[in-house]
Amino acid sequence: MPSDQNPEELSTEPGQIERVFGFDVGDRRIGIAISDPLGYTAQPLMTLHRARLKDDLKSVGRLLRRHGVRVAVVGNPLYMSGDVSPQALKAQAFAADLEREFGLTIHLWDERLTTTEAHRHLDDLGHSSARADRKQIIDQVAAVLILQGFLDLRGRGHEAE
Repeated sequence: MPSDQNPEELSTEPGQIERVFGFDVGDRRIGIAISDPLGYTAQPLMTLHRARLKDDLKSVGRLLRRHGVRVAVVGNPLYMSGDVSPQALKAQAFAADLEREFGLTIHLWDERLTTTEAHRHLDDLGHSSARADRKQIIDQVAAVLILQGFLDLRGRGHEAE
């Protein structure tokens, strides 16, 4: 079962370098981000327009092989109260599918307000607020925020050892 974030579990061994994927899972699109080779920063990779689960997993599998990724962070959109939302159940099911299909190490990341923060970032950058324009990148920006939060926490956990 995918794990929730825990700094003690997120640390890597000295000299261990691995890229990590971040996923912002929606019903129509999945935003995907990737870490730099040293695991410090997250960058947008792509937006996957969803089809059938089988097709989605096939596309993700190609990306995993191309980038040599074995760890993924999946956004877990809980309600503000911390209760599990219907969308969180879908994201958790997708995380379990990734774990089962590819043997990935999966971390669930509390992503409350991530999409709101992503819109704020785009506003700050002066990006067009046209709905159609934003739909093309907002999921990637949200995936970057999810992954960067994970990388930052893992980095702090590593420094504390």
